[in-house]
Amino acid sequence: MKPSVLLLAGVLSEQTVWQSKGEEEEEEEVSAAMRPILMKGHERPLTFLKYNRDGDLLFSCAKDHTPTVWFADNGERLGTYRGHNGAVWSCDVSRDSMRLITGSADQTVKLWNVETGQQLYTFNFDSPARSVDLSVGDKLAVITTDPFMELTSAIHVKRIARDPSQQTSESVLVIKGPHGRINRAMWGPLNNTIISAGEDAIVRIWDSETGKLLKESDKETGHKKTITSLSKAPDGSHFITGSLDKSAKLWDSRTLTLIKTYLTERPVNAVTMSPLLDHVVLGGGQDASAVTTTDHRAGKFEAKFFDKILQEEIGGVKGHFGPINALAFNPDGKSFSSGGEDGYVRVHHFDPDYFNIKI
Repeated sequence: MKPSVLLLAGVLSEQTVWQSKGEEEEEEEVSAAMRPILMKGHERPLTFLKYNRDGDLLFSCAKDHTPTVWFADNGERLGTYRGHNGAVWSCDVSRDSMRLITGSADQTVKLWNVETGQQLYTFNFDSPARSVDLSVGDKLAVITTDPFMELTSAIHVKRIARDPSQQTSESVLVIKGPHGRINRAMWGPLNNTIISAGEDAIVRIWDSETGKLLKESDKETGHKKTITSLSKAPDGSHFITGSLDKSAKLWDSRTLTLIKTYLTERPVNAVTMSPLLDHVVLGGGQDASAVTTTDHRAGKFEAKFFDKILQEEIGGVKGHFGPINALAFNPDGKSFSSGGEDGYVRVHHFDPDYFNIKI
């Protein structure tokens, strides 16, 4: 990886304020609380963000073909992974932070050496690769591919070799997906199941050994429009989905019981959960084409925080100049990052007030 130019913004005059519900009037008076670090390394909209397990590295994917790795603490760009020639939709990093896996519209999924930026292996598909997720233990990867020409969407399980020279492209399992795109698929508890969701608004749980469909979300209680994002709790016991129907829902990973619903005013593109407090964060906004016709004030796209249990909005962090497409919490729960249609990654380290919010 060639050393990149140090891109440390975070010194812009505008400040992000941790704003509790009902404190809008005090917005002007709050001091330089929670000043974000602005990271400009992508030329196109962000699609995905992922922290490594230690929380010291942040990986970002965008439509500009080049996944990037940053120091999560100060926003310094460490390097880029060059080789894709299409938008990169998602990524995952191994538990030991040695391997990165990326899925791209160029119909490939690539394995990378995190430290050197070297390509280790390329899986080729017949349609764009959308979602990638490594299993617990990093021995398997679940990959989804989009519908393309006469092909339907599909879920592929690949074995990931410890030694890259022994990597093969054969699939352990291929599940022919439902109509429409699968936007996210991830491993359920103990790698026994695969949880998927996408354009048809239904969450499905599949047996990861046989590929059999085990459970589907109920049409009555489930989402009404495309599910854009899926994020699981650190312990894997529950997960959250975000949808264009302007809501996010919390589900049990084993039984697919709907636990909570969080309602907001705009389509949800990204969801994440705090590993520390009972908070969920929703990010979104209108489709890029509709943005100019709504709010003329810049920087009003907001990551909204909800109380996970009470389902009430407790605050928000403004700042992006376009819809928020990606959100991720640092595993220590003390900071989070957001990626927008505006091409910026913003890392927010929480100030002490955040940890004392009372409802």
